[in-house]
Amino acid sequence: MRLFAGLALPWELKERLAGLVGGIPGARWVPPENYHLTLRFIGEVAPFEAEEIDHSLAVLRGSRFALTLAGIGTFAKGGRDTQLWAAVAPNPNLQHLRGKVEQAVQRAGLEPERRRFIPHVTLARLDNAIPAKLAAFVQTHNLFRAEPVEIDHFCLFSSRLGKEASVYEVEVEYPLV
Repeated sequence: MRLFAGLALPWELKERLAGLVGGIPGARWVPPENYHLTLRFIGEVAPFEAEEIDHSLAVLRGSRFALTLAGIGTFAKGGRDTQLWAAVAPNPNLQHLRGKVEQAVQRAGLEPERRRFIPHVTLARLDNAIPAKLAAFVQTHNLFRAEPVEIDHFCLFSSRLGKEASVYEVEVEYPLV
């Protein structure tokens, strides 16, 4: 089972993000139903490991908070853009929750995450995107800002490879108070 901990986004925000997409030939756009914010990628685990992760996340206590998406950016690897994403406005409560999730999955036996946490919502994969079109898209949408949304839970998601895109399913919801 392939897992990650993350934030499910309300449909209204997904629709707003979906309204941005298009205009970059070669981009593989993420379907709106797959928009989420990853707190911690876990990867492939055995059923008993998934149960340990669930137990560890279930005892985590965190506070509700408002989340605001603001800005558009890209990730690059080897000098080539690989992902297009919507940025998250700085948020200490999100950072705190992310730290607690990291501690919980380590208690469940996972190795520490080595990558720096950059909260974002992936909009597209950029295998063969035309650089000039990508630059124009980012420039056009760099002032994007969505209304804040209330985050009152986080989730443990499973991920299965599908024909067109991965299929994400919420396995467990954990409340924030």
